[in-house]
Amino acid sequence: METPEARAAGKPRTVPVWKALPSALRDAHQSLVDVGNAADGAVVRLGLGISSPYLVTHPEHVQQVLQENAANYPRGDNTALWRSVRRLVGDGILSEGETWAASRRTLAPLFRPARINSLVDTMAEAIEGATDRLDQAAADGTVVDIGSELSRLVCAAIMRVFFADRLNVDEALRIMAAQESIVTSMAPRLLAPVVPWWVPMPGDRRFHRAVQEIDGILLPVLRQALRQPGTEGDVLSTLARASRDGQPLTEQQMRDDLVSMVAVTTETSYVALTWLWPVLATHEHVARRLYAEIDDVVGAGPVRAAHLPRLSYTRMVLDELLRLFPAGWIVPRRAAGPDVLGGVRIDKGATVVLSPYATHRMKAFWGPDAETFDPERFAPGRTDQRHRYAYYPFGLGIHRCLGEHLFQLEAQLIVATLVSKYRFTLTEPSVPGIRVAASLRPQRRVELTLTRLEPSVAR
Repeated sequence: METPEARAAGKPRTVPVWKALPSALRDAHQSLVDVGNAADGAVVRLGLGISSPYLVTHPEHVQQVLQENAANYPRGDNTALWRSVRRLVGDGILSEGETWAASRRTLAPLFRPARINSLVDTMAEAIEGATDRLDQAAADGTVVDIGSELSRLVCAAIMRVFFADRLNVDEALRIMAAQESIVTSMAPRLLAPVVPWWVPMPGDRRFHRAVQEIDGILLPVLRQALRQPGTEGDVLSTLARASRDGQPLTEQQMRDDLVSMVAVTTETSYVALTWLWPVLATHEHVARRLYAEIDDVVGAGPVRAAHLPRLSYTRMVLDELLRLFPAGWIVPRRAAGPDVLGGVRIDKGATVVLSPYATHRMKAFWGPDAETFDPERFAPGRTDQRHRYAYYPFGLGIHRCLGEHLFQLEAQLIVATLVSKYRFTLTEPSVPGIRVAASLRPQRRVELTLTRLEPSVAR
């Protein structure tokens, strides 16, 4: 039944199709920031041809959609992004309703802060060991693709602590390469969200080949875990021992949760950290302070859990990195029933689009220099001065990412390990443009050369 508030609600400002569509095609990310700034955070309807979603950027409205009235805004299967995601991960931790709740009950214990904290030194040792290739690259003066190398460091840490080495690093890297194909092949469907899945689109074949590649790696490992579940606290052992409604998980249920877990534990870390090096190259004062802190706290290494509480500026840098470069840059939802957002009527079935990328860069919430990289925004006491929901790189509410605490620790370990061992010179010392994909990826590879720091040099 329609509420009095819904009947009384007004119509939103609409950006006409002749303006919204060319802008989105030219620069989808910046167009959201520009519309949000022009509307000063008001709910705006975007004319994108057949599709006319509502853009939600104000922290109060974000809170309503993702927290206070989240039940009315499910992820569902009715938006281009979530249709694609479901074809990859199936029904599991990234679904909705009881299926989601059951998966979360099974997997959430693996991400409890106490468990993650106990594994920090194990992750640190794995990351340290995986830098051997970089030592050789530094000695040879070889140009390296830092995104690829970060993938290897992330895999080294995650495969040990979450998969008990049942997956080796090379297998994990093949999975991450397939994930790269998936998120980039989804671009045409993100730009044409109303096209049904039965209509072929560019990128579809690449998407399906990548899904098959992931299944070809994971399913044999999963079946081996079913034969020998083990008593470890790793993902595969946990899934092999789990039950729902008194029955063991089916192979499909295990597969769906396993694919989701691999994505959750790897994607944000290496994607976000790839942006760090061009940012440091273009913000020398930030780089100097970051290097000084790590030199003072860690010295020549190795990095250990005891160092992390003292890496306060490193944490500020990472928080600011996620503000300007949140891996999940767009969050579509479909209204299950009518609602009112910021005085605007939202009809049942309407698509609302939230964008951490846009909200994080808006002047109304971050000041006139909102698009400037400034870690001081996250200095002690500063975070209390802005709306709690102006910053949400890991989502909000019941669907807040399980891997948030893991990222914070793992990212500090990787950055501290690399900075304690090397200095970096970028081939192109500028921040790349952004590629249209399901997560926030640079348009070009970030390539650099390394200089090995001598352990004997006084820090």
